[in-house]
Amino acid sequence: MDQGQPLLTRGRTPLPTDVDGLLAHIGEDGVAVLTFSRPLRRNAITLAMWQALPKLLFRIAEQPGVRVLLVTGAAGTFSAGADIDELAEVYGDPDHADDYHAVNVAAEEALAAFPHPTIAVVHGACVGGGCQLAVACDLRFVANDARMGITPAKLGVVYPAVPTLRLARLVGPSQAKYLLFSGELVQGLRTSVIGLADRVVPAAELDGNALEFARLLTQRSPQTIGAVKAALSVPPEQAAQALEPWERRSREASDVHEGLAAFLAGRPPRF
Repeated sequence: MDQGQPLLTRGRTPLPTDVDGLLAHIGEDGVAVLTFSRPLRRNAITLAMWQALPKLLFRIAEQPGVRVLLVTGAAGTFSAGADIDELAEVYGDPDHADDYHAVNVAAEEALAAFPHPTIAVVHGACVGGGCQLAVACDLRFVANDARMGITPAKLGVVYPAVPTLRLARLVGPSQAKYLLFSGELVQGLRTSVIGLADRVVPAAELDGNALEFARLLTQRSPQTIGAVKAALSVPPEQAAQALEPWERRSREASDVHEGLAAFLAGRPPRF
């Protein structure tokens, strides 16, 4: 085992991504890792990366044994957001700008729809499009010196409806307005106070903390987790309908039988 490798990818098998700037790794522990990797550009996300994300996420999800996805960035930075040089070129033509944002939103939606738990592991800067993708994850584990924010107001960009509403559902309308009006970056424990972060820990402990929690989730019922994701991915009035197939499956599948048997036997369940 190469101790020089980052903790999150150490001992994992690379999965080809077919695009510069995206790395994927699969582990025998059921944890997959997606890494934004353009360290000389602070992991800024190119159009090619946005375009590749839906297909890559689908490939990761279909790998045997994958139960959790960690999303992170290389070299101590999550992502500084969309590549500004590309963005300046895109906004030279209104139609190109429309197409760009459609691709951008499709990538976000693909991450939000990933069938297993997703955890953003946030070091350093998590800004703009990077924060958009972190918000699309189920959970966010954040280093206490990380900085998070969404900055379209600094660029004159109109933030698309999908990420605007997703942010508002996460942090509430008032905090979403605060972040989007100001473009301010928030740091450390304040990310937790306003609802961006689910857990804030010292930077040196973040990767180990996130990996430990991801491995915990691999021991929980994928049926229960899938049902929770289905119910919370739709408007409240549609939650019962979204849960219906999961509830029917739970009456017939083995997860409940195994969970109850394990509890009565005093042993960990094997889902």
